[in-house]
Order: sequence, then structure tokens, then C-alpha cells
Amino acid sequence: MSYATVSADVISYTSLTQTEKRELESVIKQLLEDLSENYADQRFFGRLVQGDYIECALADAAASLRIALLLKTYVKSITFNTKGNSKSRLKYFSEYGIRLAVAVAPLTILDAKNGVIDGDAIYLSGRTIKNFSTSNKQKIIIKNTMFFRSSEKKLEEQFDVVFTLLDTILSRCSAKQCEVIFYKLMNFSEKEIARKLGKYQSTISQHSTAAGWLSIEKAVNHFENTFQ
Repeated sequence: MSYATVSADVISYTSLTQTEKRELESVIKQLLEDLSENYADQRFFGRLVQGDYIECALADAAASLRIALLLKTYVKSITFNTKGNSKSRLKYFSEYGIRLAVAVAPLTILDAKNGVIDGDAIYLSGRTIKNFSTSNKQKIIIKNTMFFRSSEKKLEEQFDVVFTLLDTILSRCSAKQCEVIFYKLMNFSEKEIARKLGKYQSTISQHSTAAGWLSIEKAVNHFENTFQ
């Protein structure tokens, strides 16, 4: 069985107002509940820790990139009013949303009922996020926000490149484009997405193309085929 974990933190969380923080926490918790239902067969377990830190684990590495992208695009689709906001760091939230690391490695414990995750995978992903955290730094320099870690060096080298390219693509996506990519990752058709968002199907198609969906889809399929 191939385990995987996803560790993530919200970028510029401290720049949000208390109301924005509560709103963000609420929707992330709901997303994690939805993922728990959708990926029950993969024993998915996700939790929000201290408002801005996310931990996920599942017993199917093949689904881990899709889940990571669902988290990334969902948070990036959330918009807060940045006009007149004196906290310039809030722009980093709008641009990147979250920083995340996926790790494919053994887990000794995955106990969703008691909320226990233990093993190499969670250490690898968690340590990566901690090393790249900018929460206590006065000057922010963000080069990458998506990382891949594995107990197998060749595998890590192979997919760290893929994650870097996906990171570049998503950093250029608008909130509306991320919303469309999110639903595409959930396997909604463009017609279904248009109906759900109250938009024309042609608009959804334009957002999808502009966001680079074909490249994202190929990367996800390649990842899933590798770990099946």
C-alpha cells in the first residue's frame, strides 16, 4: 500500500481580519469533510490545525496530487477585499493561497478516528512546509509554493520538476480560473460547471484554456498512472 501526505499552510494568514480568518477556516473544514467523503475508499483524513495549517493523509498515493491541487485551487478561488488594505502581505494570499508539500512514503499509523498520523510521509511533508514558512519573517521572498517529497530519490527528482511547473501555472491563475480548475479536478463537465456557477459554457471554456487546464490534466494523469 502506497501512503501519501499533504501538509500545507495558508500564506499571509496573519494579514487577514478576524472575520476573514473565521470564514476561511470554515470553508477549508467543509472542503476537508467533502474530501473525506469523496476519498473514503482511500482512507483520506484531513484536518485544519491552528487555523492556518492543514494536514492530510491517505492510503493511496495516486490521488495525492489531485487532492493537493483541489486544496490549492479552492483556497485561491477565495477572494477578500484588498483595496485600501494597509497590509501589503495580503497580496501574497491572493497570488498563492497556500504553500503545500506532498510526500509519498511509508506511514506507521493512519488513524482518522483518533486523529493520529505518524510515519516518514508526514515528517517529510511537514518538515518541508516548516522550512519554507514565511510567517515569522519580515521580508517575504516566495519562489515556490508546491513541493514533492519521497523516500525514493529518483521519484522525488522526477516529480519535484512537475510540481514546480504546476506551481508556476497556478500562480498566474485568477480566482475565477482557479474555481473552474477546482471543479474540473472534481470531474465536473464544463456544462455542469457553467450551470453550477451561473455562467455561459463558453466562459467556462475560456477560463479553462487560459488557466492551462490541458497541462494540469496531463500532469495529474501522469502522476496517477505512476502510482497506480
